[in-house]
This record gives sequence, C-alpha cells and structure tokens, in this order.
Amino acid sequence: MFVTKRIISPIIKLIDNAKKIASGEDIDSNEIEHGKSENEVDELVNAFYMMTKELKGNLSEVSRKKNQIETILLHMTDGIIAFNMEGKIELINPAATRLLRLMPEEDSFEKIFTKLGVDINLEKIIYLENWTSSEERVTIGDTHTHMHFAPLKNDEDIPTGVIVVIQDITEHVRLSDMRKEFVADVSHELKTPITSIMSYADTLLEDEYDKETQDKFLNVIATEGRRMAKLVKDLLALSRYDNNEMKIEKVEFDLGELVKLCQEKVQFEFEKKKQIVECFVTANVPEVYADKDGIERVVLNILTNSIKYTKERWKY
Repeated sequence: MFVTKRIISPIIKLIDNAKKIASGEDIDSNEIEHGKSENEVDELVNAFYMMTKELKGNLSEVSRKKNQIETILLHMTDGIIAFNMEGKIELINPAATRLLRLMPEEDSFEKIFTKLGVDINLEKIIYLENWTSSEERVTIGDTHTHMHFAPLKNDEDIPTGVIVVIQDITEHVRLSDMRKEFVADVSHELKTPITSIMSYADTLLEDEYDKETQDKFLNVIATEGRRMAKLVKDLLALSRYDNNEMKIEKVEFDLGELVKLCQEKVQFEFEKKKQIVECFVTANVPEVYADKDGIERVVLNILTNSIKYTKERWKY
C-alpha cells in the first residue's frame, strides 16, 4: 500500500492538473519551485509542470501578438478580408465591411464579388498567381477602391486561402479629376491670348495700317503676351496653392474699362463669326478693389464662350 501510494498519488495529481489545464485553470507549481525529485514518477511530474509553465508562457505571448494584430486590423483604414480555400470569410476588419458595404449574409468570396460586379476567380488567384491580374479598381456608390488579391500559404508553401486588401482611393481619384480639369482650364486660358496675338499679328502682316492702328494692334499683342507670361507664372506657382501660400494681388481699377479692353482683345474672333458686340457703361461706376488679372480672366472666358456657343451674325 505504501509503494502504491507513492506511485499512484503523483500520477493522480498529474491527471488532475492535466484536466485543469484542459479547462483553462491554473495549477500549483510548488513541486517545481522546491525541486522535489525522489524517483522517476516525481521527475515525470516535475517535467510536466515545467512543460506546462513554458507552454503557458508561449500561449501568453501568442495571445499578446494576437491582440496586437486584432488592434491593428481594427484601426486600419484599409480593408482586410481573409478567405479559406472554400471561399468562406475567416477574418474581416471593420474597414472592409464599411468600404464594401457588406451585409451579414454576404459571407463568401463569390457572394461579395458577384455583388460588386468583379469578374475574378478564387482558384485562379490561388494557383495561377503569376498568370492572372491580382488587382482591381471598383467603384461602390461614391467611393473608389483599389483591391489587391494575394494567395495565403502555410510554412510548407501550400495554399490555404486568399487575402484581399482594399484601399480607399476616392481622394486620389478626386485630385486626379481636379488636375485634369485644371489642365483643361489652363489650355482654355492660354488659347485666348494666343488666338488674339496671332489674329492681330496676321492682320498687321497682311495689310498696311496707319501708325495709330499699328500701335493699337501692337499694344494688344504686347498685353496678351504679358497675360500669357502671367498664366505661365501662375502654373509655376501651383504648389503655392497646395500649401495655401498663394497671395492674390488686389488693386483698384475701373471695371468698365477692363471689360472694354477684354472686348478689344477678342474683337477679331467676333468679326470672324460676323458677330456684333457692343459694350455700354450706363452709370458712373466707382472703381473696384479686387484681383484684376483674375477678373480679366473671368470676363475673357465669358466672351470667348459666347463666341464659341453663339451662332454667326448675332448681335450682343
């Protein structure tokens, strides 16, 4: 009975502690701390406790890293979705749900990307990653997204699923559209002075005019040339707009005189379409305090658009 007790008791305690570990409870490790080891059974018990202690430390480290990853995914602005080999969602962060506007029933690769109208195949991503496109641009409502698909593999380089990274590129698309619009506006701005310069220069070359008319034409050419230089300068200063460092020069000027000057600059364009333009200042308008170059561009744009979109032989 004594021998049986010496052998069986540690084993029973070992079994009880194993059950505690299985249920997630802590165990008493006094045996390890006191270094009790009188026979092979005690050595087995101590080895078990040491193994348990080390395993607990490893599990704590794994849990810590898992919490870190979950926190990162939770606060990421990019969406992340991980699918298993059957196409079911194994992991998804809030950003992905928000960007793709997913409903609870949309829980598989096929359902999600069929809804978005994306023609992409799970098997091709997994097995033909070097032969198929792994990127897609998708517009969802007023949100523009860029999606990157990549196969997930284990330590033995065996595919285990697919991960999708979703980026919100709405702001990028908006800035790109603004840049295109800006280029179109600048092209329109440059076209007006170039047309005026060419028209007046060609007229001077074709016919002989008195000194007063020549001076008038040359003055328009010089003025338009300076305006082109100002436009180019504005282009070079575009970065200042981005940094809110662009300063507008405001001066006092006669708005009526500015409008008449603008009319003279595009007079040849009116005459080409046999259009009649008359400018009247019906009151004693006081001088305005504003960005003269900016106001001039506005008036010239109105006049050139009027020429472009008005029928021939029209009187303004």
